Amino acid sequence: MNAIEQARQAYAPTQFSIRTNRSVEAQLFSQITARLRQAATGQPTNFPALVAAVHENRRMWAAMAADVADGDNALPRPLRAQIFYLAEFTETHSRRVLRHDADVSALIDINTAVIRGLNSRGVA
Repeated sequence: MNAIEQARQAYAPTQFSIRTNRSVEAQLFSQITARLRQAATGQPTNFPALVAAVHENRRMWAAMAADVADGDNALPRPLRAQIFYLAEFTETHSRRVLRHDADVSALIDINTAVIRGLNSRGVA
């Protein structure tokens, strides 16, 4: 990198993104849901991509389950219980998807509903 480019970068205006936990979670859900949708369109020829997307979704939901199971979690108990139930359903349904016994659309629908909730202006 030459001196002019270094000067440009040093004096360029910086932008700080103000991100909330909700917006970060919504972005993660959106990215994983997009991968699920993309992999689902290529079935059955794109089964490895579907396996990878389902695995990534399961990991995210397992992390969510662990988070809401923590006694120090600030979410209301009923909401924590609902999220934990969705994590259990996601795990079970994912196994069925990978065995070709179920469609991935239920996982996409759940994630989409969560994204809507995270993007809403309600208090969390």
